[in-house]
Amino acid sequence: MIGDELRKARQAKEMSQEELAHRAKISRNYVSLLELGQKSPTVDMLMRICAALGISAGELLLKVEGKKRR
Repeated sequence: MIGDELRKARQAKEMSQEELAHRAKISRNYVSLLELGQKSPTVDMLMRICAALGISAGELLLKVEGKKRR
């Protein structure tokens, strides 16, 4: 699930949800909903979040796809 990978990436950067939200210019609540799998990001939102995390969207999506295939 994309939310799981977003949370792992955020935690790997030792970043709080609040900090990620600030950097991506979104609400902390939205970050929480994404990580819980209750919301799905738009492409634009995914790009902003990944930029804030310093990772590429492709890298994140490859991890998500890899987990689906297992």
